[in-house]
Amino acid sequence: MPTTLLESNLPGLELVHRGKVRDVFALPGDRLLIVASDRLSAFDVVLPDPIPGKGEMLTQISNFWFGKTAHLVPNHLTGTPVEEVLPAGVDPGLYAKRSVVARRLKAVPVEAIARGYLIGSGWKDYQRTGALCGIELPHGLRQAERLPEPIFTPSTKAPKGTHDENIGFDEVEKLIGPDLARQLRDATLAIYRFAAAYAAERGIIIADTKFEFGTDADGRLYVMDEMLTPDSSRFWPAEQYAVGISPPSYDKQFVRDYLETLDWDKRAPGPKLPREVIDGTATKYAEALRKLAGITLD
Repeated sequence: MPTTLLESNLPGLELVHRGKVRDVFALPGDRLLIVASDRLSAFDVVLPDPIPGKGEMLTQISNFWFGKTAHLVPNHLTGTPVEEVLPAGVDPGLYAKRSVVARRLKAVPVEAIARGYLIGSGWKDYQRTGALCGIELPHGLRQAERLPEPIFTPSTKAPKGTHDENIGFDEVEKLIGPDLARQLRDATLAIYRFAAAYAAERGIIIADTKFEFGTDADGRLYVMDEMLTPDSSRFWPAEQYAVGISPPSYDKQFVRDYLETLDWDKRAPGPKLPREVIDGTATKYAEALRKLAGITLD
């Protein structure tokens, strides 16, 4: 059965960072232990209720995609079994499927987003300006419409509890330099194109997705954190896709849609979720894992 973990506790390991979903611990040899909890964030707010098994599903689908795209961009995985680095007395069954041992990298301070369809904040920006992150788009596009080609639409990396903001490519160049900015854009779009084509063969549209990148001591770029998960992407069932609406999805849009019905200002603390939303979210994540990676969790 999937495990449930709201917050990891690993005595003897230094906690480097506790994020919206992941807890990161320092390991010898310039490595990190990254644990995906069952916390769920929406609108950049961590909600009070965990989604049982979510961290295991996120880790399994990320590892699947890291393997599939290693020929395009190197990733942070070391291949070291999690069981080898856990402190004595810790139940490995709680952590084995939701954790990875990764290289310790310097995070690139940009959310690297690829969009193939006009939805979410991109749709709102387009309605307001006719452009997205400074990229002019054709007139008359409708909600959820496929873009002429995938585009790179970066955003700031906001601290926990605050909202990311879309920025133009020129701002990315100012933040990290022109050469790294181009590498970031090219890697983001290469992974997205590959993954979108792979998913399309399995009846899933990847509308957009967000990547995290880091660099090593030599300045080499790696993709890290998570990859093409329901937390970081919009997955639509192809048979239910239609232009002009927000299509049903396999991702946490299910939760966002519920939250939009509430009288909530999208600030912490987040509201509690009813059981049907918790169970429905877990089911959608599991379906995405099964369809994309062929992996089934009980």
